Amino acid sequence: MSLIDIEIDGLTRSIVEIGTSESLSTTIVWWHELKPSQRRLGKWNFNWQGEVKMGRKVAALTIRGDRKVQGLISFAAQRDHVFVHLVESAPHNVGNRKKFIGVPGNLFAFACQESLRLGFEGSLSFDAKTELIGHYMESLGAFQVARSQRMIITQDAAQRLITSYFEETDQWPS
Repeated sequence: MSLIDIEIDGLTRSIVEIGTSESLSTTIVWWHELKPSQRRLGKWNFNWQGEVKMGRKVAALTIRGDRKVQGLISFAAQRDHVFVHLVESAPHNVGNRKKFIGVPGNLFAFACQESLRLGFEGSLSFDAKTELIGHYMESLGAFQVARSQRMIITQDAAQRLITSYFEETDQWPS
C-alpha cells in the first residue's frame, strides 16, 4: 500500500513560480505521450514506469508550451470512484528550494476531473500518511474514513477543486 505523502502547498489557478509570483498555465500529458527522454526521471522517489506496468493511469503536469514534468499522479478507476495511488512533485518543486507551488493541488484536481469524466461525480480516495490526514482535510476538503488512513474526496470537495484549477476543460486529456 502506498501512502500519499505530499504537501498541498497552495490551491492556485495554475502553478506559480515562487521567485517571480508569475502564474503559469499548465496542461496534463499522459505518460504514453511523454517523449522517452521525459520518462527518464532521475532522482524522483517513485517508480513511475512500474505504475504504468501495473495498469494504472499516469499523468504528468507540465507548463503549457514546456514539456518539462512538474509533477506526476497515478490512479485507477474502481467500481464507483477513482483511487489515487501516488502523487509526486518534481524534485525541483520540493523543499525549501522549490521552484513552483500549486503542483500537488493541480494533480488532485485533475484526478477529480477524471473521476467526473468517468461518471463518478468527481469522487476519489487515497491512503494518507497519518500525520497528513488533517492537512488533506483542510487543504483538499477530504474526509477520513473512520479511523483509518483512507481519505475520500466527495462530489462537493471535488467540484471546488475542479473549479479552482480549470477554466477550460478542453486542455485536459479525454
